[in-house]
Amino acid sequence: MAILSSRRRSAAISTAAVAGLAAAGVCFAVGGASAGTVSGSLYRDPGSAVVRWVAANPGDSRAAVIRDKIASQPQARWYANFNPSTIQSEVSGFVGAANAAQQIPVLSVYEIPNRDCGGASAGGAPDLNQYQTWVSNFARGLGNQTVLIILETDSLALQTCLSPSELSARNQALTTATQTIKSANPNAKVYLDGGHSTWNSANDTANRLRAAGVQYADGFFTNVSNFNPTSSEANFGRAVISALNGMGISGKRQVIDTSRNGGAAGDWCADDNTDRRIGQYPTTNTGDANIDAYLWVKPPGEADGCRFTAGSFQPDLAFSLANGAPNPPTTAPPTTNPPTSAPPTTAPPTTAPPTTAPPTTPPPAGNGCSASVAINQWNGGFTASVNVTAGSAAINGWTVTVALPGGAAITGTWNAQASGTSGTVRFTNVGYNGQVGAGQTTNFGFQGTGTGQGATATCAA
Repeated sequence: MAILSSRRRSAAISTAAVAGLAAAGVCFAVGGASAGTVSGSLYRDPGSAVVRWVAANPGDSRAAVIRDKIASQPQARWYANFNPSTIQSEVSGFVGAANAAQQIPVLSVYEIPNRDCGGASAGGAPDLNQYQTWVSNFARGLGNQTVLIILETDSLALQTCLSPSELSARNQALTTATQTIKSANPNAKVYLDGGHSTWNSANDTANRLRAAGVQYADGFFTNVSNFNPTSSEANFGRAVISALNGMGISGKRQVIDTSRNGGAAGDWCADDNTDRRIGQYPTTNTGDANIDAYLWVKPPGEADGCRFTAGSFQPDLAFSLANGAPNPPTTAPPTTNPPTSAPPTTAPPTTAPPTTAPPTTPPPAGNGCSASVAINQWNGGFTASVNVTAGSAAINGWTVTVALPGGAAITGTWNAQASGTSGTVRFTNVGYNGQVGAGQTTNFGFQGTGTGQGATATCAA
């Protein structure tokens, strides 16, 4: 995203997504939202850059404020690397951890070719054919529970570098990407780029959304890493929705990025502006029928590319945003503390950390273990959640054998290592979830094609 303040547009985001995973966050509350179409708690990723910084700097005078007001909150995970061979496993691990925690993950897809018109966040897939391959692999990792997809920031609001034929091809690519994601996970909520209230007009924005296939999506997002007040964005969103309705496209809703809109206006680049504050804390409880969620799409404290490298975490920026901002709601604190160890020197593993779930079958006696499998089936595929329960004594390592129905094939696994993809498949623990206390339960999962109904699981410690 180039640094052109005359565009009054959104700021830069890293071209490398943080890969750390953990199942943690605020408590899940089905039906807890009012107004919009999304209900439940958003997923907090304790592997994010801000959480790792807080863990590594407990004595820093800024750490408490950053921890309490930023690191405690759910934020979007950005997928901005062109990695078609690994993107499915990365997504399935992240989504699987959120599903196991019964929370809603937010994924920001940022891979469109000619991204940011060659600005500070230039990059993306080499061409649209390879983009569609990447999107298809991305979609296979989404499972079948609710996920929020922020599809290609700036892809519609910023089109000045595209020829008419390139613009037509981009619109078709976004339409196909939306359909691909919705086909893979019918419960995915997909939002297209709506820019923000001080960029393009509402009618222009609606026309761009229509050309890019918003009729197949759930709506649009605005204000991603910009600073316009929430009220201005909501008014703009209503005007866009009204314009879409006039085109015969109804039922679309808005999500608003509130990560940095709680302070001063002016020059858009926050690297040099210390007067801004974090805005409304992330929630699906918007109280507005037109708005599905207030999200922190741009992680607060990550630079825009003005004074610091785009996407790098800067504690001074985070502290500036958080210092003096209101405290988070006391009804939704994080359920786990950030890790106390120093941050890794390489990207954290893409295998999701464990989430303990209550056992669904009585624990076995002695040093054994039991396993139970629950299948979520949809047309052409399924996800499986497997509980592993220790007996009356703790176990150190487990193997679960799952017998799959004929024709079923595993395409992704989280919280375990799989041996095989069809028929009888053996799953073994990963490093962090092999030790299970007496009577306690850990969980892993997998995704597959075909029919998973009728799968059975047995456990050996």
